[in-house]
Amino acid sequence: MPSTIADIPVEVFLDNIVLYLSARDLLSLGSVNRAFHLITSDETLWHRKLQADYNFSGSDTARTTGWKFIYQRLSNPEVYVWGESSNSRLGLGEVIPRSSIHREGVPFPVHLRLPNANIISLVAGGMSFHALDSKGNLHVWGVLDGTSFGYRNEGFSEPSMTSPVPIRLELPAPIRSVSCGRLHAAALDSTSTNSPETTPIQVECGWSFTAILMQTSDVLVYWPRKGRIYEAIKTTKRHLDEHDSNSKAYVKDGVVPCHCWDLKGINPVQLPPIPAEELPELPGTGPTDETRFQRTKLVRIAGMDNYIIGLTNKGHVLCYSMLNGEDTYQQGRWHYLPWFSELEKVKQLPPLAASEGHLELPQFMQITHITAHFQTFVAYSTGSQSVVLMRKISTEEPLPTSLEELQPTLIPELQYKSVISVVVGDYHYGALTSTGRLFTWGAFSKGALGLGDPVKIAVGEPGGFSSQDDREVAENAHGWMAVEPPEVEVPTEVRFDHELERSRETYCFAVAAAGWHMGALIIGLEKDDKFERPTVPYSPLLCTPFCHL
Repeated sequence: MPSTIADIPVEVFLDNIVLYLSARDLLSLGSVNRAFHLITSDETLWHRKLQADYNFSGSDTARTTGWKFIYQRLSNPEVYVWGESSNSRLGLGEVIPRSSIHREGVPFPVHLRLPNANIISLVAGGMSFHALDSKGNLHVWGVLDGTSFGYRNEGFSEPSMTSPVPIRLELPAPIRSVSCGRLHAAALDSTSTNSPETTPIQVECGWSFTAILMQTSDVLVYWPRKGRIYEAIKTTKRHLDEHDSNSKAYVKDGVVPCHCWDLKGINPVQLPPIPAEELPELPGTGPTDETRFQRTKLVRIAGMDNYIIGLTNKGHVLCYSMLNGEDTYQQGRWHYLPWFSELEKVKQLPPLAASEGHLELPQFMQITHITAHFQTFVAYSTGSQSVVLMRKISTEEPLPTSLEELQPTLIPELQYKSVISVVVGDYHYGALTSTGRLFTWGAFSKGALGLGDPVKIAVGEPGGFSSQDDREVAENAHGWMAVEPPEVEVPTEVRFDHELERSRETYCFAVAAAGWHMGALIIGLEKDDKFERPTVPYSPLLCTPFCHL
């Protein structure tokens, strides 16, 4: 028997004691001595506390540190939105901030208030936002499908109904994660199952399909707007409309009741397994390789327009094509993408190539995260030598004969910056770092970059106009976008104090993008905040029906 509390093994503390202590008690325990300080500063501990107390997993990013920093501030996160304002997708109601492009969109982050909701995850749809709070409630605004017209008396059983302000969906179980396509959404709830064959670990919406990654590494796919499941949904909805007066889901006191039903044996299609035996061993994947002797399997998927991007536990990036529908998916197959997986290939890319010499060559690389939307996908690694690789796949540009030869674009300003999340809109992009800074680039898209009112930005600066003439034309257009600022090529930091009279330091911990709009979750850092912003090791930079699963 241990004679004092200090004699209790560390494992007992981490697994059986500290998880049941309040944050205040943990901080008090950490002040007792150096040993307890180390125990209560363990990142894994605070990650588990975030999941247990706030429903916050951070699984939609590549974050590996900073969990304690976030926990200490997650009691009051703030939601900011910007970009195109059509279809009420910003959730601001009638309160649209005035700017030079007032009628077109909002070109800087605006605080969106959701009373009595502690938002911990934000996802953008083609014309909407979905926000998950710490209790597992799902809040939505905008319109799921703005391509058709919805009458007010139809209720929210119709995907064309618009909500100008956030409303809460009343679902039968707390939600764990949510994903959005262009005109549909899907979510995983907190209901647990015991069989790997029936346990999903990720749900991912592509442009027009939904994919489910199972614990077995199998990938299931269905199309919510066509095919067998679509017909089953239509039939069930028609039956509900005829026999249930509450099926139209009218909003009451900011809440919409949701109906869930069993698809009665109509299952998604299953993609063939990845060619694990054909995938090469990846040297240079890090100082240690704990997965070398494990079975190669998919651990993450990302969806785009007719493609799924896959990532294995060993850093292989793959692509499955031909996902137009149930009648074409069997013509597709998994393609291994060596230019996104192998360090020696990546070293040949400009500006890493020796002939270019813009960046220091990385010593190791293992891709740990992937994201995708519409026609673009991104693969990136973590740490002080994090590498971000992007590629657009569209019918507008020629592709190599074999997808295996697909090469990425490498933006110098994103390398070695500890990027933990990259989000993709139709034509604009955002990158979040582990230090809580958000950078955007790409097309202006009615303000989707969030860099500020272009008329108030100096000529030639990111987000501003390229000439004084263009600036004056826009300024005299009385709210109409007569001319747009040029694309921003260099990722530029977004500020969250445009509507304030003083500058404000903030920490961004989540970001979302789709269509022509964007959103972020931030924590305000007051000047007297005794907790410093997380840092990273220095590395030199040389240059639709809603579906409930």
